[in-house]
Amino acid sequence: MESPEEFPDEFADLAAVRAAIDGLDEELVALLARRERLVRAAARFKTDAAAVRAPDRVEQVVARARRLAEASGGTPEVAERVYRAMVAAFVDLELSVAELPGEAPAGDAAAP
Repeated sequence: MESPEEFPDEFADLAAVRAAIDGLDEELVALLARRERLVRAAARFKTDAAAVRAPDRVEQVVARARRLAEASGGTPEVAERVYRAMVAAFVDLELSVAELPGEAPAGDAAAP
């Protein structure tokens, strides 16, 4: 038997849809925390800000997210926007924990 999450028309009401979204958000946040631990581990191996920002790697990750979204019946454009925002946040985090001399996350104002 299929779950209502797979067939949105089968939800009884808005409250049921929201409850399903809340449950999914719990899973997403747990996955984000797991991804953060991996980002922190990766930071140990990077010696400069260019390695942290890694624009070629960002494009690989975004392209993969688009492909996965399409294969899963999602919207590639939404996946791309979400991934670009997520990666930017993790780059900032990684810059802050990597202890790179003279580097600060993009959101920090550094004195010249």
